Amino acid sequence: MPQYKQVNKEENGYMKEALYYNKLQEDNKTQCLLCPHNCVINDGKRGICGVRKNIEGTLYSENYGQVTAMGFDPIEKKPLYHFHPGSFILSVGSFGCNFKCHFCQNWEISQSTIDETGKKETHTPEQIVETAIARKDNTGIAFTYNEPVIYYEFMLDTAKLAKENGLKTVMVSNGYINSEPLQHLLPYMDAFSIDLKGFTDEFYKKNTKASITPIMDNLKQIRKNGNFLEITNLVIPTLNDDNNNFSEMIKWIRDELGEKTILHISRYFPGYKSTIEPTSISKLKEFYSIAKEHIHYVYLGNAHVENANNTYCDNCGELLVSRESFYAELVGIDKEGNCKNCGNKVFMR
Repeated sequence: MPQYKQVNKEENGYMKEALYYNKLQEDNKTQCLLCPHNCVINDGKRGICGVRKNIEGTLYSENYGQVTAMGFDPIEKKPLYHFHPGSFILSVGSFGCNFKCHFCQNWEISQSTIDETGKKETHTPEQIVETAIARKDNTGIAFTYNEPVIYYEFMLDTAKLAKENGLKTVMVSNGYINSEPLQHLLPYMDAFSIDLKGFTDEFYKKNTKASITPIMDNLKQIRKNGNFLEITNLVIPTLNDDNNNFSEMIKWIRDELGEKTILHISRYFPGYKSTIEPTSISKLKEFYSIAKEHIHYVYLGNAHVENANNTYCDNCGELLVSRESFYAELVGIDKEGNCKNCGNKVFMR
């Protein structure tokens, strides 16, 4: 296990030298290669994510082991509906993000630096794994709350140790990571819950300060590698609620990722810097109908719509899982995740 590298303990705590960066010749500059921003960072400055800092020509992860939130959640809350349904998972988060969404739901931690973040505790990967193992009905560890890409080193170290101890690992992410670090991570990550926030580069550049192309490529890379994948699309009125763009996204998911890809269509509520009105239930239902024409498993999140969170077998139509909020009742599946009625494989268990 790589060791902590201590830098000015009184002011900065424990930090770790970052993976995936180059030292540049000019004035101790570095270039971070973790995500597609590929930030060139001056000495003493941070990248766009706010947590990767250049100190005298060496790039450090300032949030290694810095945990702002940790607790056991129903796995459906990630959201993951087809990966060990009905189980609990230890959720762990830090601070910082490589997106700048004005509608962010966790902005208190995702849009802050180490100097601005409130309560946080230092944990080692060993301590996280010990906590996960201590609960008998716990399935594994989910890296979530803020963007896990930008605490990559801590996530990777913890995930490796988790796998050694028979735990499942989950990454809840915006998917904005370079191909090489993603490929390095894939053997240690069982499941991904990826936000596909829109389906135009214009939307991404204007609302997240990023680009959609790397995310689309990463979704295909995850699928090709065989990792479990579910996708969430947050529908924001006037920003990404155009029917034609949504239909194009659904067809792309069907053609590139498969018609059995699980999609969560999620209701937006105003927060952080956004005052746009919440998504209407009628719009959610409309998008649900569009999606169901092309892919088998579609769910509505952050809204109570009857039967829109239940899972029915795409082969025989049998009710398999009944859901109310984040509570899941397994009514029609066997221990292997197959439909009891027809034997169709629907869940990863």
